[in-house]
Amino acid sequence: MNHMPDWYSDSQAAEGEMAVRVEGLTVTAPNGRLLLEGADLELAPGRVTAVVGPSGCGKTTLLRAVTGALPPGTERTTGTITVLGQDPLTLPAPNLRALRRHRLAYVGQDPGSGLNPRMSVRRLLAEVAVDPSRDAIQAQLAEVRLPIDDGLPDRRIGGLSGGQQRRVALARALARRPAVLLLDEPTAGLDPALRDEIADLLRHLAEHHRIAIALSCHDTDLVARLADEVVDLTGPRPKATLASPRTAGEPARTASDSPPTLTASGLHAAHTHRGRRLPVLHGIDLTLATGSSLGIVGASGSGKTTLLRTLVGLHRPTDGSIGLDGARLAPAAHRRSRNQRRRLQLVPQDPLGTLNPSRTVGTALRRPLLLHHRTARAEAPARVLELLEQVGLPAASADRYPHELSGGQRQRVAIARALAADPDVLFCDELTSALDADTAVAVMDLLTDLRDRRGLSLVLVSHDLRLVADRTDSLIVMSEGHVVESGPTAQLFSSPTHPVTAALATGIPLGG
Repeated sequence: MNHMPDWYSDSQAAEGEMAVRVEGLTVTAPNGRLLLEGADLELAPGRVTAVVGPSGCGKTTLLRAVTGALPPGTERTTGTITVLGQDPLTLPAPNLRALRRHRLAYVGQDPGSGLNPRMSVRRLLAEVAVDPSRDAIQAQLAEVRLPIDDGLPDRRIGGLSGGQQRRVALARALARRPAVLLLDEPTAGLDPALRDEIADLLRHLAEHHRIAIALSCHDTDLVARLADEVVDLTGPRPKATLASPRTAGEPARTASDSPPTLTASGLHAAHTHRGRRLPVLHGIDLTLATGSSLGIVGASGSGKTTLLRTLVGLHRPTDGSIGLDGARLAPAAHRRSRNQRRRLQLVPQDPLGTLNPSRTVGTALRRPLLLHHRTARAEAPARVLELLEQVGLPAASADRYPHELSGGQRQRVAIARALAADPDVLFCDELTSALDADTAVAVMDLLTDLRDRRGLSLVLVSHDLRLVADRTDSLIVMSEGHVVESGPTAQLFSSPTHPVTAALATGIPLGG
């Protein structure tokens, strides 16, 4: 790592003082619903504090309260917040902006949605950096393990993987040289090796630069490795168990029901930067049979998300073909038939960026039901509630907007919306990265049940290698846009032949 010893020296809390102290904080929505109840949090310079608990327990609300940015319409009903001697919820706007710009940095759960898509990576960092010089920006990118010699600093966010976007957001936060760093699920969507590197970086920043760090996290291994203190927001709640859809009166699909088979042959794709094509995928071949599950693994930036988007028609390939049931699909989704689009559904890595902020959850779920003729209009409200139950969300979620939900809740809405179309193939990009352990298992149990009863085919992109090992039949290993190894999952994890696969498989037990 490229550490600069004079960074972060001017804005720290005084010796022996807490940088952040939250006592008895309760936050409520306009309808009186509790978003956070009686939370306490202390952040000390040089220490890392993990905030844990199930999806929807208030982790993000707590971190946002520390920044003085509660969700619209919500309010603090009890409790106090002190950040570097100030209450961010009562600061005048100019003072709050100064606090956030110079001493307090926050990286949200969907960092890509908060980065200007028209600006290059270099400009995004220079916009907020204490030192906007070229050398300092290069050093900051190297600090978060981003390459600086392949043109990445001059690329826009749309040309980066989800893991790369997350690291750009972290670099942007660190470029301010803050005293307090708040991170909402900082390693979601990162491969294990990169997750460990980011953990080492955070530990270094805390110990050597005396930054007070708080992170929300579902990764128990990361918490055990990184955190000095743990704040658990878990309250009384039943264990997550998700309903199986349409169990009454619905026949299981069989091979005689014209089962789909998805194929790709010689698939190439590229991103465009300043009129120049940057190849991302190189000659990808795959076959997905009815009711099977395919795992796609590889380091961040290896092309996994681009492959999914190309298969569903959201990213146009530069060469190759995609077929469904033996029929060749148009390369772009808008040129495919409505039924072809319905049959291939994507649950994206960044649900906030794909949910319309002006539509309630109920409206978002009702639209695919009616668009694809999956239910009668009069029955749509009941079907919406059924979908919410399937993914473990309360009926009241139907009346909420995306910004009123936690990251894990938005992820489950995205799953429900995809299931509303009654797909034949479900593409899942880091499906469980924003879910707590119980809900993640319950969601995967639901999808496994759909596979068994209805012949649903699954394509899972994930850095949770235990999930891939336990829940997929076959595996594709990607590196720099190439498939370097493929075959049965158990075989590849137990007897890998490529160094990338061997590195991924190290320490991953099969069969639970």
